[in-house]
Amino acid sequence: MPINSLLSAPYLARYCWLLSIIAMWVLIASYSANTHAEANISNKTLRVGTYSCPPFVMIDNENNYQGLSFLLWNNIATNLNLNYSVQVLPLKDLLDGVANGSLDIGLSCISITPEREEILDFSHSFYETNLAIAVKQKSHWQTFSSIIFNKKLLQILAIILITAATVGGIYYLLEHRVNRKLYSMKSPLARLVEGFILGLLFITKGPFNYYEFKTLTGRVLTVLLAVVTTLFIASITAVLASSFTLGLINSDIKSPNDLDNVLTGAKQSSTASNFLTNHSISHKTYPTVAAMLVALNNGEINALVDDDAILRYQIKKAKSQGDYQRLQVLPYQFEKQNYGIVLAENSPYDEIINRELLQFRKSNQWKKALTEYFKIK
Repeated sequence: MPINSLLSAPYLARYCWLLSIIAMWVLIASYSANTHAEANISNKTLRVGTYSCPPFVMIDNENNYQGLSFLLWNNIATNLNLNYSVQVLPLKDLLDGVANGSLDIGLSCISITPEREEILDFSHSFYETNLAIAVKQKSHWQTFSSIIFNKKLLQILAIILITAATVGGIYYLLEHRVNRKLYSMKSPLARLVEGFILGLLFITKGPFNYYEFKTLTGRVLTVLLAVVTTLFIASITAVLASSFTLGLINSDIKSPNDLDNVLTGAKQSSTASNFLTNHSISHKTYPTVAAMLVALNNGEINALVDDDAILRYQIKKAKSQGDYQRLQVLPYQFEKQNYGIVLAENSPYDEIINRELLQFRKSNQWKKALTEYFKIK
């Protein structure tokens, strides 16, 4: 058939009518599938796994569930007319439960990661944060004593004293009979003290003027020690700087790279623990953030890594109750985290839950809840 005939008005009208019928059937099928999924989900009691993670999940003594995650979930469940039961599990057991089908939903402060996406599905993100480091501030006396009683510092002082005595003794033997300028005291003991002071000044300040010494051996030794002393002073300065840095641990942790030299904690099976492992940073694991904070406050660890929002909330709340007054979250943030609802792979609930989640994220109720919990505005 000629192309002109196909482009004629009657044929175009038929094509448009056929396309409109196909589009209508697609919409009907999609609506029917969504309605069917919603009907199925409404007739089932969903098994929800969770764990305590203030302010996202807070569980009281009567097993009432509150917090941002349950505020979101209760809104979704109400709008979709869902029935559900809740089971409290450790994070690893929760993820395994959704993966093997013993749970339908995982709900808490669970980060979306590529590794978890390999065996699970997630809803859209409902909160974004970062990893952060918490430390315990030292008191002024602790800072002072950690420097004074630092083993490395004491070793350096011992080396300086021994070296000063050795150098001073050599010059004393060479010069004390002929050099009245350097050894002016009358008693032998006082001259020995002068020799020690000379050696101490020599290795800390640098070499003396060549012409200060009367003997040829003394002058040759001065030239040789000039080079050695310069290197010695530079080495001692570097070691002292390192020693002071370790003594002031709370002010010198700026990033995860600084965690290599300190005892660090992280939550079991968390993204923080995985991050530290991937960066070859040894650390101790704890079942909950609350347990980590106790360990940090008691001095069992020097720093801990977890989600910034969670650390700030829990430390701020504890301080308002008079606890953990010297704990602080460092301003450095890294490794972005996105929280989502955990779903099984190819879950039939994915689309309808995401639709309700996105709607609720735009609501004033959600924004008000964020403000109340975090004071973000």
